[in-house]
Amino acid sequence: MVRRMVRASHVVAYQDGGHRHLRDGAVVWEGGTIVHVGPAGSYDGTADEVIDAGTGVVTPGLINTHAHLYESPLDKSFVEDKGSRQFGLSGLFEYLPARSAASDDEASRACIAFSMAELLRTGTTTVMEIGSFGDDVVAQAERFGVRAYVAQGYRSGRWYTDDGKTVKYAWDEAAGEEGLRKAVAFVEANEGRANGRIRGFLSPAQVDTCTEDLLRRSKDAARALGVPLALHASQSVPEFWEMTRRHGRTPIEWLGDIGFLGPEVILGHAIILGGGTWANYHGDDIGLLADTGTNVAHAVWVFARRGIAMESFSRYRARGVNMTLATDTAPQSMIETLRWAAVLSKVVDRQTEATTATDVFDAATLGGAKALGRDDLGRLAPGAKADLLVWAGESLTMTPLRDPIRNLVYSAQGEDLATVVIDGEVVMRDRVIPGVDVARLAHDLQAAAERMWPRIPNGDWAGRTVDELSPQSYPPFAG
Repeated sequence: MVRRMVRASHVVAYQDGGHRHLRDGAVVWEGGTIVHVGPAGSYDGTADEVIDAGTGVVTPGLINTHAHLYESPLDKSFVEDKGSRQFGLSGLFEYLPARSAASDDEASRACIAFSMAELLRTGTTTVMEIGSFGDDVVAQAERFGVRAYVAQGYRSGRWYTDDGKTVKYAWDEAAGEEGLRKAVAFVEANEGRANGRIRGFLSPAQVDTCTEDLLRRSKDAARALGVPLALHASQSVPEFWEMTRRHGRTPIEWLGDIGFLGPEVILGHAIILGGGTWANYHGDDIGLLADTGTNVAHAVWVFARRGIAMESFSRYRARGVNMTLATDTAPQSMIETLRWAAVLSKVVDRQTEATTATDVFDAATLGGAKALGRDDLGRLAPGAKADLLVWAGESLTMTPLRDPIRNLVYSAQGEDLATVVIDGEVVMRDRVIPGVDVARLAHDLQAAAERMWPRIPNGDWAGRTVDELSPQSYPPFAG
């Protein structure tokens, strides 16, 4: 079995239950498992390959707990700067349906391949993908070497608007039941592929589009399969008020009432809460999440770009909620996620020390591992999986370097990530992903978008063109 080593001036190692800053350290792994972490001179064995990172930084890989790879790159150049006040600034009810209806299968496959490269280039080693192209996600995860948890989404109904004023629901409970059956079959068919890097989970789509029966059955099925369970919940003001209209309870209170919450559950995004100002509805949803051990996948950017902020990351942590980080939509960059999660929490709390680089880095590593029930991910320690990142120590954005985590969270760019190792294999070296033509991936995605944009009126309730629904930033040059 091949034994490899990386040496660097800075290693974020795991010791005594948390990350530690190891100066002039080494990490050694055999096959897909770490066998040694310590000072550079502490290892007296041999290695088949040595990666000398010099003044660089070695960290555990980042765990991305909520992503939609099959469609999200098509958000770019379309959904930004727009959000109807009628729908609480959310783009879920107009922009998402228009984009989805205008896309095609070839576009979804282009999105998946493009997103895999984007994930690797920005530090994700484990991703949880929710979508409807599971077979393609699995195939591309195997091709790129990514550790992937994959779910086929399903629901009992769908939301829509036919007037731009109200959110309505079209129900098909039989489709939800069939979706659950297929999702379970998908997990059973793919669990453990690629030396265990491919795993499944269950993901009923949204709290407001699933019946109580479907959610209860999903919880039972996830428990029987021994896999995580994910659900979009408390992600928009219209959803919040729809659930209180139906049940007189917040979405999270209702999930607690039906026995859905728990340590195996990951809620994306749990941001519009009872007890928060967005809904101005009394309650203690954060306390309920903490008391039930429910995990939260915080995808900060998808909300921040619309002016919506979690209230606040530090409050969830202080109450004991296990916080994880996620990209959700474009860009699929955990570097940006780390930065925005920390900075926006400081803005909301009006306090510099409210959420630190330590807090968000822990969420992106140890928090994600806890949510997955994995004590072998998100850390550099003997017995853990060899999922690690090698960052530049001397660059325009990383210099000067005293505290590697602060530099990564507040200053690093994707170009600072040089090498990615997943399951012991070097899947990106010197920013090159072997066998992958990134320019071709970008070309295919551009072609997919150019097919989609003219078809936007087909999915918009008012038949608006892409430029009517999302006007260009500047008018065209005349002449």
